[in-house]
Amino acid sequence: MVKETVTTISAAASKAVSAIWTFPSVILSALVIGWAAESAQFLFSQGLALAILAWLQTLPEFMVEAVIAWEAGVDPAKIHLVTANFTGSLRLLVGLGWPMIYFTTVFFRKRKPGERRWSNIKLEGEHSVEVLGLVPPILYFVIIVIKGTLSIFDSAILFLIYVAYLYVLQKIPPQDKEKIEDVGKVPRWILKQKTAKRNLAIAFLFIFGGIWLYLVAEPFLHSMLALATVLGVSQFIFIQWVSPFLSEFPEKVTAFNWARQVKKSHMALMNMVSSNINQWTVLVAMIPIVYSISIGKVSVIHFDSHQKVEIFLTIAQSALGMILLANMEFRWYEALGLFSLWFLQFVMPSLREEITWVYLFWIYVELILAFVGKRKITAFSEFRELIRKHW
Repeated sequence: MVKETVTTISAAASKAVSAIWTFPSVILSALVIGWAAESAQFLFSQGLALAILAWLQTLPEFMVEAVIAWEAGVDPAKIHLVTANFTGSLRLLVGLGWPMIYFTTVFFRKRKPGERRWSNIKLEGEHSVEVLGLVPPILYFVIIVIKGTLSIFDSAILFLIYVAYLYVLQKIPPQDKEKIEDVGKVPRWILKQKTAKRNLAIAFLFIFGGIWLYLVAEPFLHSMLALATVLGVSQFIFIQWVSPFLSEFPEKVTAFNWARQVKKSHMALMNMVSSNINQWTVLVAMIPIVYSISIGKVSVIHFDSHQKVEIFLTIAQSALGMILLANMEFRWYEALGLFSLWFLQFVMPSLREEITWVYLFWIYVELILAFVGKRKITAFSEFRELIRKHW
């Protein structure tokens, strides 16, 4: 037994060594795709560019979830891991990703005389589409939790929600040409080329970066997961937190790079929100499909009480995040609160039910403040204005 354990750790250690080349490869591929998205926002809407970016960035997460769903079909004892991965992934985005974008922006912000260091991240009017895009999948997931199952019918509904989201995004016009000077050196150079060369360069960066990320994603995950094995991380923690963190690493690279540039902090935040929508819809929609193929017949995934608690906690956190962004700003205490609650559930998983109630109470307070006029919910009016202008 000891010999087998030593052999397993030795094999994991040898795989972990490959992180020396896979880690920088993922960073570079994420930057390349980010340049493409930054350039593409001047050809079509920024939201649609970020949606494409989110698709490419979440390739590793889709791969991990697909493997888990397939193995759950082969071994029913692993069915609980299906929800562990996607709930952990979504809670990492809101609880760790959003706050880290805010604090990265604060750290790199160069203040003008008299300016507050803890300034809000202000969203643009078109970002109301992403903010409100969280509403339909969150509401539908309440139905999923109540009925306690996830089926191919649910997959169809979630997929249609995402298609509707993309349809709205493509109606929004591209960024103004005057803003080209605000982008990075590489996207700026691309956008100053002739039309054919510019379009070819953007397509090349998307395709090359996407293929590069696809090829390096699996060895990157294996190397980092092997490293976690060497460090003795438990299977559930591994599936719920370590694996999602690693599979979401490409989008964190891009988002934090934009947050570092301060002026693009709203893009960084919307990159994460777009990934949230992607995972609430298409990622989850994939699960019963892969699960059914693995079993060999159309099948339904049934949730036990533990899984329902995990999903409802994730719903509550995402719903709170959406409400906090509904005034088209992200404040320091909101970032700190989201991070603190995520960190508490990370170090003390036994408190997840209590933390769910904290999220719900915070939502209640925000809604009361909105009702009495102390908090402006401007995302709806911004969205109506977009519809009026471009439809």
